Amino acid sequence: MIQSTIAIDVTLDESKIPHQILWNATQSSSEEKQEAKAMMISFWDGKERAALRIDLWTKEMMVDEMADFYYQTMMTMADTFERATHQKELVGEMKDFAKNFYAKFKKSQEQQ
Repeated sequence: MIQSTIAIDVTLDESKIPHQILWNATQSSSEEKQEAKAMMISFWDGKERAALRIDLWTKEMMVDEMADFYYQTMMTMADTFERATHQKELVGEMKDFAKNFYAKFKKSQEQQ
């Protein structure tokens, strides 16, 4: 069995707000740490039947980048759900929601 380690380094400012997020994985093709402006990690606790999350973003993360991040995350979550469950109708609804969310965000930006 192969073991992989994912390491995440978060540098905080004096107010404990993320200043920098760096990550790397032992099974990655890149040996260098990769920088990210935001991250979302979810774990499933089977005993408690609860999702545990870590959501962080840096001060440099712009609002339009956050919308892109959420849209892409929702779309990939839908893809993952489809691979796991084969629930095409539900996946279509999830993707429709993501597209509607993104369209509404873009429209709100145009009105500013």
